Amino acid sequence: MDISQYLEIFIEEAKEHLQSLNTSLLALEKDANDKDLINEVFRSAHTLKGMAATMGFKKMSVLTHNMENVLSEIRNDQMQVDVKLLDILFQCLDALEGYVEKIIETSNEGDGDSDALVAQLDAKLKAEMEPATIIKEVAKVDGLESTPTAGDERAAKHKKMTVTDFEAHALSRAKAEDYNCFGITIYLADSCVLKSARAFIIFRTLEKLGQLIKSTPAVQDIEDEKFDFDFSLFIVSKESAEKVKSDLMRIAEVETVLIDDIEGIVGAPEQSEEEKKESKSDIKKSTDTKNKAATTNRTVRVDIERLDTLMNLVSELIIIKNGLETVENTDQNFNDQIEYLERITTNLHDAVMKVRMVPIERVFNRFPRLIRDLARKLDKQIELNMTGEETELDRTVIDEIGDPLVHLIRNSGDHGLEIPSVRIKNGKDAVGHVELKAYQDGNNVVIEVADDGNGIDIARVKAKAFEKGTISAEQAEAMADQEIIELLFRPSFSTSDVISDVSGRGVGLDVVKTKIEALGGDIEVETALGKGSKFIIRLPLTLAIIQALMVNIADEKYAIPLNSIQNIEDVNIQDIKYIQNEEVINLRGQVVPIVRLDGILEIEREDDGRDVITVVIVKKGDKKAGFVVDSLIGQQEIVIKTLGKFLTSIRMIAGATILGDGEVALILDVNTLV
Repeated sequence: MDISQYLEIFIEEAKEHLQSLNTSLLALEKDANDKDLINEVFRSAHTLKGMAATMGFKKMSVLTHNMENVLSEIRNDQMQVDVKLLDILFQCLDALEGYVEKIIETSNEGDGDSDALVAQLDAKLKAEMEPATIIKEVAKVDGLESTPTAGDERAAKHKKMTVTDFEAHALSRAKAEDYNCFGITIYLADSCVLKSARAFIIFRTLEKLGQLIKSTPAVQDIEDEKFDFDFSLFIVSKESAEKVKSDLMRIAEVETVLIDDIEGIVGAPEQSEEEKKESKSDIKKSTDTKNKAATTNRTVRVDIERLDTLMNLVSELIIIKNGLETVENTDQNFNDQIEYLERITTNLHDAVMKVRMVPIERVFNRFPRLIRDLARKLDKQIELNMTGEETELDRTVIDEIGDPLVHLIRNSGDHGLEIPSVRIKNGKDAVGHVELKAYQDGNNVVIEVADDGNGIDIARVKAKAFEKGTISAEQAEAMADQEIIELLFRPSFSTSDVISDVSGRGVGLDVVKTKIEALGGDIEVETALGKGSKFIIRLPLTLAIIQALMVNIADEKYAIPLNSIQNIEDVNIQDIKYIQNEEVINLRGQVVPIVRLDGILEIEREDDGRDVITVVIVKKGDKKAGFVVDSLIGQQEIVIKTLGKFLTSIRMIAGATILGDGEVALILDVNTLV
């Protein structure tokens, strides 16, 4: 069977189960006796094992199988959850995540093995299990029948199976309703390595053929691989014995299938007319339930490339709409049609965007584990508080924002939070707190990473920058506190004296800033010495279609994203003042620097001698600036097109858009310009 077609589904579901394992194990660390959590962990590991075995990923299935052995003993109260065991299980998770990453890259598990982890799990199992349990397990294995070598000599064990009165009654009812009742014994090949995985496929096949009444050993024991190379079962089916046997024999590593009608084994008590009606009702109800279950799941996974194609088509539709708006036509019917088209394109755009939106929870979920590992590595007590996990972002942004947040959280844990003894000395709680918060603010999503640590020592940053030659003595003297903090985002700049595997190499905050600005967002820092720091990230909800203000600069048209514009002012030339040779205006008591776009963008123009200029006031975080433009064209919904890989180094331009008349206008990158 070609399983490559299921690879993407396997990867998606494997990620979900690994995240579920991560979350459950973290919760189990706080409450080791929570049976629901233990069962949840066991189910996730068991499902992952079956999936991996079905796909042929033996290393994953072997590791999850050994995890399952340990978890099974915990479920049966034969083992206790402790820190050492959780450490081993978390290492197993890391190994499984590594396998999945390798599968994403190469479609196979790679060369890495997990023999050391399997050995640790086995050692823990042998050390923790009670002697009585071990004796019982050995006796159970020793008591199993050996499998005869010749297929014809095998005695079908299903002929020796006993049934309860309830099971006998169920079989007799099925017989009365013209169902076939079969006793089946299945023998697996001696070379079969993953018996439970093979049994899982057998049960899935039987579910399609009929209904299972009884199995020996029990289904749970078969799933736990507590059987030799054969097992027996009773099923009821509308299919013939030949069909059932044929379908089972098609499964790899099934060596022999012995099947008999079980009429001679189980007596069929006579049914009353009332029982026959009941039986029909039960069978119909069962069928209805199956049909209902098949239609309840209304969720589908869609390839992001298909969504991108749909988004491009919507983009083209908006461009056509903009083009039609430029056509001069006084006919009222024509104008009505344009308005109707505008409503349709807006609604279609909103619908596509909702499909692309994903809760930020899928990024946040990885951080409790990160904080746990960080606390143990740094010998600190750290507590993570998360809010706003339901806040939604564009899938493209979600895929890219994870790494910057990892850098910021590690930075808070290492640089920000003090060790417990220092915190207590400073009158703080021994436990340091990191807060991760997300919320929507207009057309932006804001993510905050805050800690109650020592805060940024601005004097130390300034001294380090001077020592490294990043700034001169004169610059150091003139720089404001916020400008000094901005130095932390310079490449290779670090205040740490010790290089560790957590931080201290000057790699991190510059990567964060670059990545966030590439997503059209910005980052700012708030800090107070001795109280803590807060990193504030602002990101656009979407990267595809935005509202913009179209402006003229000389003979060229430019777009300024509307979500960054605060207001528009007519400024008299005489009101422009100078601070440190920079042009500024006093805007209702606030000093705002002026940005001459024609000079920065190198646009040739003649001085028209105007006394009043048009200034677009834009905002980036707490900073404001005034962009000088020649005239305003108006607000317009625009489609963002990338400039292509050859022009990615142009930082003042965020992209381009196609106007209604086919002309290309560049979109200004407000963050860089400010």
